[in-house]
Amino acid sequence: MAKSKGNKETNGKDGNWFKRHKILTGILAIIVLVIIVQAAGGDKDSSNAGSTGGTSNASAENSSDKQQTVGLNTAARDGKFEFVVKSVKCGVPSVSDSTGYITKSAQGQYCLVDISVKNVGDKQQIFMENDQKLLNASNVEYSSDTTATLYNSNNSDVFVNEINPGNTVEGTIVYDIPKDQTPVTAELHDSSFSNGVKVKLQ
Repeated sequence: MAKSKGNKETNGKDGNWFKRHKILTGILAIIVLVIIVQAAGGDKDSSNAGSTGGTSNASAENSSDKQQTVGLNTAARDGKFEFVVKSVKCGVPSVSDSTGYITKSAQGQYCLVDISVKNVGDKQQIFMENDQKLLNASNVEYSSDTTATLYNSNNSDVFVNEINPGNTVEGTIVYDIPKDQTPVTAELHDSSFSNGVKVKLQ
């Protein structure tokens, strides 16, 4: 009898853990699935590589390694996506959803990056906000805060989104960076494995 009771308690604990973490488990499962899909079919070639042939490809690869750099409100392409960074606002202490009841505070400061993403390819491509990075003057890299991006009332379609050819999504990606740091560059990717394109933020 005692042995049976012990097994019951152990099973109960396991069940309760999964029940209490349904949302977190679901989000993580989606992210892992998207990464696997991108690994299998993501566009690894930068838009700078536009021609074929040995010499042309070598030149394109050298150009991709250097990464094209543009400024705010200027179209920048990487793979199937054309990005436009419209504005950057730092020094934000917290973000809230549209109701104002769900709020998340920054560890340091939030930087809000307003962006549009257009699929300029010939088939659908999945956009992921956590593939997009910010860099300071010393090239220290900052990843997006996924939870804050979800909570932010203006996140729109820039969390995880499948974009068809010719369609554009817009929204705000949220980054949590130290208060004494200033982002100077955004590095944008059409997938986790693409070369990326850089946008000057100042």
